[in-house]
Amino acid sequence: MNTMLKIASLGLIATATALIAAAPQDTKTPDLKTPDLKTLDLKTLKGAIKIDGSSTVYPITEAVSEEFNKVAGKVRVTVGVSGTGGGFKRFCAGETDISDASRPIKKAESDVAAKAGIDYVELPIAFDGLTIVVNPKNTWCSSLTVAEIKKIYSASGTAKTWKDVNPSWPDKAIKVYSPGTDSGTFDYFKEVTVGKDGAIRSDMSVSEDDNVLVRGVEGDEGAIGFFGCAYYFENKDKLKALTIDGGKGPVAVSTKTIEDGSYAPFSRPLFIYVNKKSAAKPEVAAFIEYYLKNAPKLVSEVGYVKLPDAIYAKVASNWNARRTGTQFTKPTGEAVTGPLANVYE
Repeated sequence: MNTMLKIASLGLIATATALIAAAPQDTKTPDLKTPDLKTLDLKTLKGAIKIDGSSTVYPITEAVSEEFNKVAGKVRVTVGVSGTGGGFKRFCAGETDISDASRPIKKAESDVAAKAGIDYVELPIAFDGLTIVVNPKNTWCSSLTVAEIKKIYSASGTAKTWKDVNPSWPDKAIKVYSPGTDSGTFDYFKEVTVGKDGAIRSDMSVSEDDNVLVRGVEGDEGAIGFFGCAYYFENKDKLKALTIDGGKGPVAVSTKTIEDGSYAPFSRPLFIYVNKKSAAKPEVAAFIEYYLKNAPKLVSEVGYVKLPDAIYAKVASNWNARRTGTQFTKPTGEAVTGPLANVYE
């Protein structure tokens, strides 16, 4: 299966620096009737499932929907790519059943959902390594520190040319590419580079479609951009990934470095969020059961990094219990650092 080529038309153990936070759970929501999936015949199951959100998570969810369609062909699954923020807007308004997200839900988004009577189940499903890429003809830059990345992307930065970043590099203009501001990838990148209260430069070329960013960097010798690792792995022949020095020396993005947490600070968990009312529908419940069962295989197949078995077991347990609320945002909205294995219970 080559899911990444299909999306072109749609235009860890987590590191100690990954921005994730623990929070108390919502225990007031009355239980909804859970479908007995053991008695369901998937071949005769009917209905529709609406999904929207992260372009980073899209390849995983689309791969799951393709495989699910082979066993439940009468269920219509639609998967949108409006970005994590855009997906949450629809999800919190009750317009979708499932929201793909490349970051945890924010307090403001959760508050909107609560006002609309939307309770949700939060499910980590994979690890990603946000990848910084340049054009293959860029022979002068093979590695960047976080400080140098900030110098390029920050609104207060002074880097207009590559020479501004390093005096030994050419006086060539830097063309900056970025996911759109509704993207969870943008939010994560912003926090770990310029800080929550910092500002990103305004003269970037932005797109919610990561494939547009791939083509932009591919076509400009002075370009730099970033997106989820699956898009880089799928386009390794067109792009050059930079090693990242997070303070312990340059580290290349790979399945191994994402898994062991050494690719810092750009390793992060990916999520799906499920509307609890939607979970009472047999087609949605069956889809999520299928998703969690097949996630390890399909996550790896589309280029991301599967979670450890112990975390998938926690995810399955929380799904079976229909545990609502987020474990990643405090009531105050504050985020803290910590390994996913310690935070997610």
